[in-house]
Amino acid sequence: MKTLRAFIILGFFTALTMSSIHGQDKLDEQIVADLQETKQYAFGVSQELHFRGVLGMYDKLISSGIEVTDYEIVVKGKVVKQLVKGSELETLFQKYKSKVRVSVCSVAMAKLGVEEEQLIDGMEPVVTYSIRLLQLQAKGYNTLTY
Repeated sequence: MKTLRAFIILGFFTALTMSSIHGQDKLDEQIVADLQETKQYAFGVSQELHFRGVLGMYDKLISSGIEVTDYEIVVKGKVVKQLVKGSELETLFQKYKSKVRVSVCSVAMAKLGVEEEQLIDGMEPVVTYSIRLLQLQAKGYNTLTY
């Protein structure tokens, strides 16, 4: 009986811990209220993990009831080689194509040998990663870089 009770208690605490480790499905009311102040978001990323994470953040914002008018990911670095037609990221991006803009650093493209025609449909080259992020900040976007 004690063993069963110990397993139940352990299971309860494990469930509580897992939700705090992996985050909530929806954001709490105060966070939502704060984030409603600005409806434009831009993220600078240079790794696949962060690219995927920022797409997931879009889902979390929307499911929490946050109005998003503009959502942009600005990409530089080696992950640019993965933003080509036929890649795994192309399949992932299809869900977000009409909702999320992806700007790709043309300097990174040149260094990595990626041509504009190779990019996933809906992704656009920009002069540089830094200039695009500065431009979005000047337009009032909330920006975050990884």
